[in-house]
Amino acid sequence: MIVWINGAFGAGKTTTARELIELIPNSTLFDPEVVGGTLAHLLPAKHLAEVGDYQDLPIWRRLVIDTAAAMLAELGGTLVVPMTLLRQEYRDEIFGGLAARRISVRHLLLAPAETILRERIAGREVPPDLPDGEMRVRQWSYDHIEPYRAALASWLTADAHPVDNSALTPYETAVRIAEAVATGEVPACDIVQTPEPTAETIAAGVLLFDEQDRVLLVDPTYKAGWEFPGGVVEPGEAPARAGMREVVEETGIHLVDVPRLLVVDWEAPRPPGYGGLRLLFDGGRLDSAEADRLMLPGPELRDWRFATEEEAADLLPPVRYERLRWALRARERGAALYLEAGIPAP
Repeated sequence: MIVWINGAFGAGKTTTARELIELIPNSTLFDPEVVGGTLAHLLPAKHLAEVGDYQDLPIWRRLVIDTAAAMLAELGGTLVVPMTLLRQEYRDEIFGGLAARRISVRHLLLAPAETILRERIAGREVPPDLPDGEMRVRQWSYDHIEPYRAALASWLTADAHPVDNSALTPYETAVRIAEAVATGEVPACDIVQTPEPTAETIAAGVLLFDEQDRVLLVDPTYKAGWEFPGGVVEPGEAPARAGMREVVEETGIHLVDVPRLLVVDWEAPRPPGYGGLRLLFDGGRLDSAEADRLMLPGPELRDWRFATEEEAADLLPPVRYERLRWALRARERGAALYLEAGIPAP
């Protein structure tokens, strides 16, 4: 398993993690900062200059998942990971990727009082040989206090097990974490396991509409970005029936009629993804009573909402939005469309 120690920059994550590996048998420290440092040697400087934080690079998030999985495969036991995660979509992507490899995560949050946090940042050592060290280390930490506050207010406190280490030494904090993990006080993250594909897949999504013709979108816990109700078609399963099954599992809505096909979209393989066929079906309009009965399974979906086409453009990844856009045109015209990467084929 992984014990992920989250918290603001300066909260004491790394020093606590070093103490914790001495308390949890067969445990190893993995600091994802190492991955960020490695990227400076792997990626062109121009590419790195386009982002302000390594975490914004998809390659960093992918390598954190792959490296953690590889270390556990090599060493077994427990991996202790001290790393700040303030953006929920990055938490979803990383923890979802680990869940896909059947690696459970215990998510903890070091939460000292802000006055204590600022004192610790002020007292942090800055390497004398680091250019602009004061700006890069201390100011970086100060600048991220506000995003940390925003994460606390929106999702972080509910997602992670908090430990107030305002008056605790790193060793005392590690003891408290070790006890909480050992007793089960910190449960494994409640996130659905979706094994990564090993070949091309067929996925079926179903568009459901409210009385204002807005489309239903759902927010998965195991990957970044909003999505349509649906999922991968299982072997021997009819795609439309797979969509109906997923709608029941994800929303509690039982569709009586087999939904009408709107779009077949071929998604090209882009390593590490395999691509495949993505189908969208018209599940019809829900009346207000049916919409009120929508329910979400906690481990799989975090939220749902009805969105206009314009609102969906800000919520969906670009290719997924193009798929929706053409599906809506097909619904208007009453004829299915064939797409390649979200674009109608000539």
